[in-house]
Amino acid sequence: MSTLTISLEKVDFLPPTRVTDDTSVLTLKNLVFEPLLKWHDGQVLPALFSGWTHGDDGREWRFTIRKGANFHDGKPCVAADVIEFIDGILEAVDTFGMKWSYARYLADAKITAEGDTTVVVLNPRPFADILDIFSEFYICRLASDGQPILGTGPFRVRSFEPKAKAVLERVVGNGEPRKIVAIAEASADKRLSMLTSGAVDVALNLERVDGRLDFDDRFQRGKAVNTLSVMFYLNCQDGVFRSPQARLAANHAVDTGRIAEEIFHGLAVPSSSIVSPHHLGMATAGLSPIVFDPERARHLLAQVRGSKRIKLRTPTFMPERAIEVSRFVATALEAVGFEVEVEVETDRPEYARQIGRKEMGDMAIFDSSPHSTYRILNDKISSVPKAVWWQGYDDEEAERLIASANSAVEAQAREAAYAACLTYLNANPPWLYLVHPVDVFAAREGIAGLSIDHKGTLTIA
Repeated sequence: MSTLTISLEKVDFLPPTRVTDDTSVLTLKNLVFEPLLKWHDGQVLPALFSGWTHGDDGREWRFTIRKGANFHDGKPCVAADVIEFIDGILEAVDTFGMKWSYARYLADAKITAEGDTTVVVLNPRPFADILDIFSEFYICRLASDGQPILGTGPFRVRSFEPKAKAVLERVVGNGEPRKIVAIAEASADKRLSMLTSGAVDVALNLERVDGRLDFDDRFQRGKAVNTLSVMFYLNCQDGVFRSPQARLAANHAVDTGRIAEEIFHGLAVPSSSIVSPHHLGMATAGLSPIVFDPERARHLLAQVRGSKRIKLRTPTFMPERAIEVSRFVATALEAVGFEVEVEVETDRPEYARQIGRKEMGDMAIFDSSPHSTYRILNDKISSVPKAVWWQGYDDEEAERLIASANSAVEAQAREAAYAACLTYLNANPPWLYLVHPVDVFAAREGIAGLSIDHKGTLTIA
């Protein structure tokens, strides 16, 4: 097949300083750009950086750019380009006007070029988590017309109509397809219709169709559990959820298996900790979801003094099916003794800003998307940085475990240290754990080399 036509929820190439977890955008980014390092199920592999070394104490890291790395306009990619790109991210703000967390992670680091091929990172403390951070940076340059489309990946952008269509052509290797046409369609049901009618060869994010997804035998399909967590932040500073017993009671009260089956139509799996089964530390931790046990929930809640009245806040989307999940959770919590008021926020960007300002009521549904265990612990759990998404969780043993993980350098030590953190947070939850969605694509039979990873990215061999 010389041309492959795919239907995505979005077709966009974001500014170089914008980091995203959007699966449509990541699919295009992986075709056109290269990450500095490639994330795969909690581990980090070579990408634009073909190799790296570190000092014995984990404070100095040296990264080598792969030979022959050229941007699509022919310019060689050198260390100075990488540093300029990183500096741009560190100075930028996200879609909500908030400074990227990367600026905090790298606040004390010194990043320099050693010739054209080596980037050196010096940090005053051990910093193996630089590997996770660099796996989220896809190097990009602006074209002469200002479009952020110049990368070093296997496909280059031949034409681009923002939010509508992109045409890519292969520049690396002799494989098929030679050309990819990406078409934007916001509706999952329409993306599925485009596939069944023959208008496209591949359709992504079909888990978002309105009803239960049903395929016929004309199509191949692939699916993967996404690293994203659908969860409720619990207000650990004020109100009933200051109590560890109340937090654990909430987790025992909700049947997450029913949420996965009935609300997500079987395309989700229950959560067991702050991260997905595919994050660093989870393979060793081997955790199971907190068991649905309403009697245990009632017993725990009876030990908590004070009012059990809570305000549950929800947006209308992001996460998907937020209203349905929130109603289900409210009913479950009321069944074990909470009194629940549901408040709906229709302005999703403002909802995120409110959560960042700690205006969350007693609990607020959200989606936690970083595929770095370090990032989730630093941004959302640890009381040391008290970062923007932290909601007051303050636990001495959790902090000790996080500090131990942050200082681990070798891969095996990092896996074990993060496993200890995640195991502790399974028994002492800061959130109400819910589910991880399953991403689904479908394609015409006979198209080889298609797969999907746990970030929801479609891979085209």
